Amino acid sequence: MSATRKAKQFLVVIIKLLIVGGAFYFIYDRLANNEQLDWNRFAQTLERKHAPIIISLLLLLTFLNRFLEIVKWKNLVSYLHLISLGRSAKEVLAAVTAALFTPNGIGEYAAKAMYHKKSEAGEIIFLNLICNGIQLIIAVVAGLAGLFYFNYMYPAVSNSLALAILGAIVLLTIILATARKITIKGYSLQKFGEKLNTMPKSIHCKNMVLAIFRYLTIIHQYYLLFLLFDIQLSYSIMISTIAATYFLGSSLPSFQFLDFAVKGSVAVFFFGILGVNEWIVVFSATLIWLLNTVLPVTIGSYFVFTFKAVHEQPISLHQE
Repeated sequence: MSATRKAKQFLVVIIKLLIVGGAFYFIYDRLANNEQLDWNRFAQTLERKHAPIIISLLLLLTFLNRFLEIVKWKNLVSYLHLISLGRSAKEVLAAVTAALFTPNGIGEYAAKAMYHKKSEAGEIIFLNLICNGIQLIIAVVAGLAGLFYFNYMYPAVSNSLALAILGAIVLLTIILATARKITIKGYSLQKFGEKLNTMPKSIHCKNMVLAIFRYLTIIHQYYLLFLLFDIQLSYSIMISTIAATYFLGSSLPSFQFLDFAVKGSVAVFFFGILGVNEWIVVFSATLIWLLNTVLPVTIGSYFVFTFKAVHEQPISLHQE
């Protein structure tokens, strides 16, 4: 074996160790240095009669959240070639690990691309953009609806400011629609739209349905946790507030390992208006982070360590 190849393999091992080691360091640091995490109070909460049922439902939604993402990715990649559910799980979980300490999870794009041929890297990034994009659109639409409903029930801002925000959103949408032909470094919204139209409608429809169900699982994870802590609020105001805080928290630039802190900070403001204890809000955001990020990262670390570049030609649907 040549010295160059040995050096390359050694570098790959170092990168894997940095990714996994960095991920677990950030997880430990966030948990060890958060003074608001009172696990004794949480243990007392678990002694309530309804706790086992809620915990069981919460774990089911946790599984469904990541499973739907895996199925969604498998569906999108079928545009290029067929992959198994197991391989889709490997790519998604490894990508979650790689994305943990990159800004806005950008490492996810590179991680997924590495599981495919270099010639397909651009297509994989495009598909991942669609995968995350549809999830973002749903979060924005539901979040805005929740935000306006919350403000109607518990006025946090004046009606004029609320209308100004809505007007700004409409104006931004119009600007994006009219500027779709503007090209930047060879890319434009029009070309992006044309690329979308090359994909079968069945893939888009399935992607939309899976994204909606995944969003519902995430929102109801929060809802179940608030029920666990015996928060007595109506379903409509709870869901609208969760949707609003999830949207606003996701809109702020951050690293995934800080996700619970960002969303928690936004949630504290809104649920504080509803009279919910700050400890409950922060603890709920942390538990969601543990279930939706830390748990997948733990599993994904194995796939990062066992990663091998793909050299074989996949079975292409377009070559049939």
